[in-house]
Formats: sequence, structure tokens, C-alpha cells
Amino acid sequence: MLTTSNMHLKSIELLGFKSFAKKNTFEFNSSISAVVGPNGSGKSNIAEAFRFVLGEQSIKSMRGKRGEDLIWNGATSEPRANRASVKVTLDNTQKIFDIDFPEVIVERVVHRDGLNEYSINGSVVRLKDVLELLARAHIGASGHHIISQGEADKILSASPKDRKSMVEDALGLRLFQYKRLESERKLQKTFENITQVEALRKEIAPHLKFLGKQVEKLEKTESMRGELVTLATEYFKREDIYVSFSRAKLLSERKPLNETLEKLSKESKNAKRVIELESGLSAVRKHRDDLTRELGKLEGFIMAEERVIENEKRLLVSDEFKTVRLKDVENLYEEVSLLSVVTEVISKLGNFIKDRKHSTDSRLIGEAQTKIGELKKSQVELEKSLKIAREKEQEITDAEKAVFRIMSEENELISKLNLLKAQEDKLNLEEEEFKRDLSEVEHFVGTSALHFKDIDIGDEKLAMEEDRKKQQERKHMIEKFKIRLEDSSISGMEEVHKEYKDTSERDAFLARELLDLDKSAKTLSELIKELETRLASEFSSGLESINKEFGKLFVAMFGGGEASLVLTKEEAGLDGGEKLEEGLDIKVSLPKKKIRGLMMLSGGERALTSIALIFAVSQVNPPPFIILDETDAALDESNSKKYGDLVEILSKHSQLILITHNRETMSRAGIIYGVTMGSNGISKLLSISFDKAVEASK
Repeated sequence: MLTTSNMHLKSIELLGFKSFAKKNTFEFNSSISAVVGPNGSGKSNIAEAFRFVLGEQSIKSMRGKRGEDLIWNGATSEPRANRASVKVTLDNTQKIFDIDFPEVIVERVVHRDGLNEYSINGSVVRLKDVLELLARAHIGASGHHIISQGEADKILSASPKDRKSMVEDALGLRLFQYKRLESERKLQKTFENITQVEALRKEIAPHLKFLGKQVEKLEKTESMRGELVTLATEYFKREDIYVSFSRAKLLSERKPLNETLEKLSKESKNAKRVIELESGLSAVRKHRDDLTRELGKLEGFIMAEERVIENEKRLLVSDEFKTVRLKDVENLYEEVSLLSVVTEVISKLGNFIKDRKHSTDSRLIGEAQTKIGELKKSQVELEKSLKIAREKEQEITDAEKAVFRIMSEENELISKLNLLKAQEDKLNLEEEEFKRDLSEVEHFVGTSALHFKDIDIGDEKLAMEEDRKKQQERKHMIEKFKIRLEDSSISGMEEVHKEYKDTSERDAFLARELLDLDKSAKTLSELIKELETRLASEFSSGLESINKEFGKLFVAMFGGGEASLVLTKEEAGLDGGEKLEEGLDIKVSLPKKKIRGLMMLSGGERALTSIALIFAVSQVNPPPFIILDETDAALDESNSKKYGDLVEILSKHSQLILITHNRETMSRAGIIYGVTMGSNGISKLLSISFDKAVEASK
């Protein structure tokens, strides 16, 4: 038996996985562990649980069609689960896994929607992370360390080519084969690239020669181009100064005019607002006339009342010179003559005078004075209103005068601004022409014409005072140069020069690439040879090791005889040609029997041979553990003992988990787990001690 330090598989835990509805934990603290139980109890689900947790992606290989087929589907006593999980615990004290933990716990969960989750030591990871971690220890979901029912005979019934492929997988040579195939593809691609590069160089050679002649023509026009650059930069510098100074001057002239115009606009708005608020001059004047008439009426009423008072006063004064009729005096005399008492005479005379004297009407005078007071109050109010009306009239008159004055001044300013606008339009046309000239010259000489601002022409004020005719002469000279350069086809030579440079660089690049491709082809050829040598060497040494183990195990199984894998070569048609195809044939020789081929073996002998070969392959690159699912089903009692001996030999290198019905096989286990299934379809776990297992096997 293995010691605890040599056992890497510690336990596996199933929850909701297939028939294991409830949590079940298998602890593997023995070098050989057995799982037993009747058919249909769910034993093989344990092997599939190992495939599942180690990353198997083929649901079919786990006897299902969809991911949800792996989840407990429910029964009368236990509802269906929404997820299935399998957790495997591996010992890492010997650091066989590239992770800094003494124990590695890999868990996989599948949900009913098909979603899979993976974790390592509780941390969520990708499937790729799980596969990379396990690959270092030669563990995988579909590796040779998990042999399910019916797979044991596969290596015997396979074709020589497929059998060789199986052995190469077990020896870990797939990586080298992939590298060789990849290198061969790269080499083929490299040869194709070499052909393409050579064709490209031949293709561009005539064009490169033509471009060389064009470049010679370009060099002859460079001096002319230099003269144009010198002349054009001075012209553009002076033109730029002229435009800048002229625009600044126009702006300085326009600014006060705009400010004055804005001020007049505000004044005009204020004056018009006054006119609008006062309802216009005619309305104010009509109001003033109405007030004047009302005032005149009041003054007439006052004068009339004053005349009443004056008339009363005049009548009072006129009694002194009043004439009495003689008849009235005669009548008075007759009346007095009849009186004998003086007092009566006096009274009679008094009454006569009183009756003839004017009696002043004080009530009439009082009423007249009261009316005069009221009329004078109204007169004062009217005079105030009339004053306000006259002030408004004057204000509107002044506003209208201001509007007319402002309109006159605005018209004058607008005329000046229009004059400036005409000058600006002319300057804009000159500036546009300047930019157009700059663009045309740039087309001929490149971006060097754009650097005109960097040149020095002296005092800019003096440059502004220069006669514009000299600038026109410079422009005329520039036009002459452009025509000459146009005739020399200079307009497209920059592109020609660039194309020549690019084509030359392209040719040089292709030449370098050709050298690199030759070196790469040589390197790849050497790598392919090295890989082929390595493959041949590794396969040869691996095959030798497998045959050595195969021979030992075969002898242990059959008590003698010989068995080996032999490399064969067969011709195979390929695209009308012939190619030798390598394969592996199995040669066996049983003791005391004239059997020289697999076809002559009985069922039990084939089973023992396939098991011996599988075990031999497993021992070349021993995995930490091997799971054998009823690989001993076809063995009789005699061969079962041989199988048991083989299991004990194999357990010295790898931990074994045996799913079996065979009592002999059970007897070799240190711990036995029994799996049963009740009427509800739920698999249950029972453990049996080693002593009881031995007793039961007898």
C-alpha cells in the first residue's frame, strides 16, 4: 500500500449530481479504494463525476445529452435540484500542482440553464485555469487515467494508426507533434512568402528605374524652385504686413464710428420713446388748446361775477345824486300836511327817503364771491395742467428735433461706414487673392512657402510705405516662375520624389524581408528536424519503456509468454501518390499455446491483455490516480486473481479507485464504498471496513 504522503487524491464530494441527490463524500485514504454495488445503483456516476469535475465538456461521454441531464431530476421523496456540484480534494504537499497551497480543492457546478462555474480553493476561475493546473500532474477529463466501461478493449480493437496515436497521447508527445505541424505550416507559408516577395521585387524594378529618371529631372528644377521660394516668401511677407496693417487701420477708424452710431441709436430710441409715451405732438397740442379754452371760460365766469358785485356797489354810490319825481314829492307834502305830530312827520319823511334809496343785495354779492373763489381754484388747477401740457409739448418738440438731428447724423455716419465697408471688401478680395497665391505657390514649392513669416525684411512701417507697384512687380515675377515650373512638370514632382523614396525603401525592405524569410525558413527546417528527432527519440524510448512494462505485466497475468508493441509501416494513398503510414501492432505469445495474434485470444485473454497494456502505458507517465470502471467485468475467477495482482503492482505508482463487482478485486482494496439505490432512485453511500471486505469476498 501507498503511504499517506504518496496519496494525492484525498476525497470527492457529490451533491445533486445525477443519482446522488444528497451530499455524498468519498474519502480515499488508501492506495486502492473500491466502489461496489448492484447494477443501476449509480456506481459509474462516480467515474463520470471525476470526468465532470476535471473539465470534461462532452456531455455525451457522461451519458447525457444536455447539461441539465447531469442534475438530480427529482423523485417523490426528494424534489429535483437546480444545480449539481462535484468537488475533488487533492494533496499538494509535494508541490505537484503549481499553486502555493498544501491542498488543492477543485469544484465544478452546473446549473439547469447550462451555466458552468469553476473554482479552485474557493476562488472562481476559468475552465482554462483548471485544465492548466491539472495538466502539470498528467490529469485531465479524458486522459488515460480514467478508464470507463467498454474502453478497456478499445486499444486492442483500434487500427495500428489509431493505436499509435493513443500511445503518443499517453507519452505526452501531442505537444511536439503540434509544434512540428505548426512549424511545417509556418515553413510552407514562409516559402509562399518568399515567392511573393521575389515576385514583388521583379514587379517594382521597372517602375523604380522610371522613377529614378524622373528624380533626375526633379533635381534640375530645384534651383528654379529655390528662386521661387525666395521671391515668394518676401512677397507673401510684405503682403501679410499690408493686409494686417490695413485691417488694423480700418478697425481703428470703424470703432469710433460704431461707438457714435451706437450712442445715437440709444438717443434716437429715447427720443422716440418720449414721443410714444406722450402720445405724439398733435395729441398734446389738442390737450393744451382744450385747457386754454377751459381757462378762458373760467376767466369769463369770474369777470361776470365781478361785474355783478361792481354793479351793486355802483348803484349804492349813485343814491346821492338820485332824482325824485315831483309828483312823489307833492304826494309826500299832502301826507305830511295832514300830520300834527312831528315824529310822525319825521317818520313819514324817513320812509319816503328809504323807499327811494337803492337797497344793496348782500346775498347776491356773497354768492358771487363764493363762485369767484371756486372759479379761481379751478383756474389755478387748469393753469398747472396747461403748464404741464406746454412742457410736454416742448419735450415732444425737442424729441422730434432730436430724432431729425440724429437721423441726419446717422446717415452721415452710415455713409462713412459704407465707405469703410467698401475698403474692407476690397481688402478682403486682396486677402483672398493673397491666400490663393499662397496656395498655388505651395503647390509648386511645398510647405516652405508657408514659412514666410519667419523672414526678416526690416522695418515693417517702411514696408507699408512702399509703393504698391513694386509688390505688383513681384507678383508678376512669381507668375512667370509658376508658368516655367508648370512647363517643367514640377507640379507633380514632389509626389514623384516621395514615390521614388517610398519605392526604394519598399525594395530595400523586400530585400531585407527576403533575407529574413530565408533565415526563418532555415530556422524552421532545423526546428522541424529537431522536433522529428525528438519525437522519434521520445517515442522510441517511450515505446521501449511501455514494452518493458507490458512484458512484465503480461508475464504476471499469464505466468509467462511474451507481448509487445511493434512499429509498422503501411502504404497509404495520398492525392494520387503513395506515403508510408506508421502504426503500432500488438504481438502476443501465450505460454503453452500456439497463439500468435489478437484474433486468436479468448474474451478473458483479450481483457487481461488490454488491461496489461493500459497499465503499462499508465506507468510510463504515472498519473497521481487512476480510475477503473468495471474493467474486470469480463474476467473469470482465475483471471480475476491475475488482475488483482496487476492492480497491486500498479498501486505502487498511482492511487487506484476501482469500480467493480469482482470479489477478488474488492479483496485488494484498503477501503470499500458500497453504493445502493432505493425505490426513490437516490444513490446512497455505505462504507465497509477492510476486514469485513475480506470476509465478504471469501
